[in-house]
Amino acid sequence: MQIAADESKCIGAGQCVLTAPHVFDQGDDGVVVVLDESPAEPEWPAARAAAAGCPVAAIVLATD
Repeated sequence: MQIAADESKCIGAGQCVLTAPHVFDQGDDGVVVVLDESPAEPEWPAARAAAAGCPVAAIVLATD
């Protein structure tokens, strides 16, 4: 799985950080920061939930 975030869409809701704290964080401005662009498989369900819960669809997941 590859994870990317569109920082220009992010509104700083923080749902991604609450859902997948090992994968996402927020910068000082509240904008999403991807901590792990290629997380291990055990993190995939949380990453998927974070993407689904993003209110502005700023998180993009790609699988091989």
